[in-house]
Amino acid sequence: MLKNLIRNPCGEEGLEHWQDIHNGGDGWKVENDVGIPKYPYHMKYFAASFQQCCKTQVIDLLMQGYSEEELDTQPNIMISDWYATRNDSGSSYELQVQLLSDCHNLISEFNITYMAIPESDFSFNQVSHTFIKYGPGVRFIKFTHSGKSLKNWKGWYGVRVTGSSVTIN
Repeated sequence: MLKNLIRNPCGEEGLEHWQDIHNGGDGWKVENDVGIPKYPYHMKYFAASFQQCCKTQVIDLLMQGYSEEELDTQPNIMISDWYATRNDSGSSYELQVQLLSDCHNLISEFNITYMAIPESDFSFNQVSHTFIKYGPGVRFIKFTHSGKSLKNWKGWYGVRVTGSSVTIN
């Protein structure tokens, strides 16, 4: 099994290890699984509020034990995230994953710039992507996801995110 480089992917430690946290509305909240269908694990998740909530992790690949030589062979980098909405309020969801050089210059990226999730689709869904042949020089991975409620109701009616993952093969 490959090591997940995202720390605290499901909120077991609150917002620990997440940076650049933007707490729009009532901010992020960690909730327990309350029976949203199709998520293959029984875990906690992050719930966004009625205004845009965003959080980021920057992974230093050298600090994770990868050598420059190993990274310059361009190993496959797999990313994944699970998202859902509530059955009473649609949500928006965005994901941006950037491969960065030692100076944090952009080498490659994957984006879901804006996705509206209707309340009728309240099952967890997985988004995944594999970076291949992206060029040498990757030293950091920046993983950012965000979202909010489409109805702007006070509280935590926005997107649910969990099971975030970055692995290197």
